[in-house]
Formats: sequence, structure tokens, C-alpha cells
Amino acid sequence: MSDSSNICLSCGLCCDGTLIGFVQVERKEIPMLKGLLNIEEDSTGDGVFLHPCNNYCDGCTIYSKRPKQCAKFNCGLVTSLEQKELDFNSAIEIINTVKQKKIAIEKMLVILHIKLKSPSFYFKMVELKKILEKKKSESSLTPDHLALISDLDQLDSLLPTKFNISAY
Repeated sequence: MSDSSNICLSCGLCCDGTLIGFVQVERKEIPMLKGLLNIEEDSTGDGVFLHPCNNYCDGCTIYSKRPKQCAKFNCGLVTSLEQKELDFNSAIEIINTVKQKKIAIEKMLVILHIKLKSPSFYFKMVELKKILEKKKSESSLTPDHLALISDLDQLDSLLPTKFNISAY
């Protein structure tokens, strides 16, 4: 197995809701995936499922049956590794940095008693940004809020540059 495959299957940041909030599913895929994923169908007959994916547990458990959109996902980190712009250890370090930022943010949410609605980290960060913007406008930011904003900003800068993903 290549380094890029090893990283992809073990990283999971796209599947656990860190990088991506949802996956679109084509109508023709739905019957095959219905028992594997919690797919919500829209009015056109296509579907979507929200992250975190319930089939990710230290690796994708449905990798050979995953939706087309998952298979087509082009992770910038994997691309950099395949093109030898980045070595394996550097890629692992980047993944670990993102995971550490995610943990730090989640801990700070508990400390600040901020309860967010979505189970997806991606959508939590969208919601969090709105809350923090409101606090900024009210001038009610504490040092803990500022630390949280700093962690969020650092994560926001890593996603587009290292993973080729839009920031939250």
C-alpha cells in the first residue's frame, strides 16, 4: 500500500466531519448505500448524508462500497504527498496538528459552556464563528474566547493551504 493510501485511510479528517460537513449521493447510488449510510433524499431523488460518517472507525469500513463523491474527493495533502511536494512524516505532522487543534477547540467549547447543535465538527465551526462574531460585536470576549478564536484561525489557515479545502 502506498504512503498516500496509508495516510488517506488512517487520517479520516474528511470522514469524521473535520474537513467536510456532508456528502452528496446520486440517486442511482442510494439503493446500494441505504443500509450503510443514513441518507436523506431531496426532492430530486438525490441524497445527502451528514458527517461524521458512521462507517469511519480508525479507517473506512465501507471503502470498496463508498459513495462516488467520497471516491472522487481530492485531498490536497494526499496530492502533495503523491507529487513528492511533501514527505510522509510531514504529512503525518500536519494531520496531527489539525487533530490537536480540533481537540483544543472542543475542550475550549466545554470550558466556555458553548453548546453547538451539529454532530459534525465542520458545521459546529460554522455555528461557532457566528457566535464569536456576535460576541465580538457585543465586546464580550474573554481571554478564553480569544484563545478559541486563535485556534480556529490557525485551523482555518491550515485547511486551504494543506488540504485544499475551504475554511469554515
